[in-house]
Amino acid sequence: MVSLLGSRDELLKLVESAFEVGILVRGNEITVTGPEEETRKVIHLFSELVRLLDLGQGLDEANVASAIAMVQDTEHPNPSEVLSDAALTHRGRVIRPKTAGQKRYLDAIRQNTVVFAIGPAGTGKTYLAMAMAVLALRRKEISRIILTRPAVEAGERLGFLPGTLFEKIDPYLRPLFDALHDMMDAEQLTLLMERGTIEVAPLAYMRGRTLNDSFIVLDEAQNTTAEQMKMFLTRLGFGSKAVVTGDITQVDLPAGRHSGLRVVREILRDIDGVAFIELTGRDVVRHRIVQEIVEAYGRYDESQGPS
Repeated sequence: MVSLLGSRDELLKLVESAFEVGILVRGNEITVTGPEEETRKVIHLFSELVRLLDLGQGLDEANVASAIAMVQDTEHPNPSEVLSDAALTHRGRVIRPKTAGQKRYLDAIRQNTVVFAIGPAGTGKTYLAMAMAVLALRRKEISRIILTRPAVEAGERLGFLPGTLFEKIDPYLRPLFDALHDMMDAEQLTLLMERGTIEVAPLAYMRGRTLNDSFIVLDEAQNTTAEQMKMFLTRLGFGSKAVVTGDITQVDLPAGRHSGLRVVREILRDIDGVAFIELTGRDVVRHRIVQEIVEAYGRYDESQGPS
């Protein structure tokens, strides 16, 4: 009961604040009173939390809040299936989906050759894709990982930055390196990069290549042009898988250039083996205030209408 409700009943209070019910705990019994629909949801929630404990997963405020959100929105009938899924384990730390949207995303990567993940910052688009790439490499399902993103944000200013070309583009690839360091030891990462098993490069380096037996992640894809998107997708070789991530509300292309991520949905939506996953503010797993900021901007954009 301590594991279920929290050492100071903090998890119980979290449930009580989310539903219009009364919850009475006596020994090992929990009594829920209130409107039938609300009590049904709370009973289902507690059964799902118990199942998570049975599966050996501890409960904290973050995953209980995620389970509450799924039960309230009926996004997923069984939050325990979402929160017990594992993308990757490193040094005892398990990278898991935290929302129903993220669970759909992982399942889409497992079942498709090309997956597009479109959504705001903080929804785990790139991080989960990279975790699945590292897992595929560990299982020897692929022979190399290629991580790429356009350096469009720099525009013409790239030439004014000091250093070599790699030093100039490093700030735009740094988020990918940071994620990799979370998923493997530094020595192993260095060795794999020296061997070319893991490659992190700007999108321009993909031209003219055929990528076989690879897991390719294209990040910040909203900053690709339609031509660049076609170029990237046609690099895919035998035994390969590609994940394309981006936020179509954060396009940094020069005025008059259309985002390849915006048009690709219309072009590829009917192709078998290609999946599009839409993540929203409900899938933001950073600090609570980040989710509220994303949702507030979404409401503002809707109120302004098309530009």
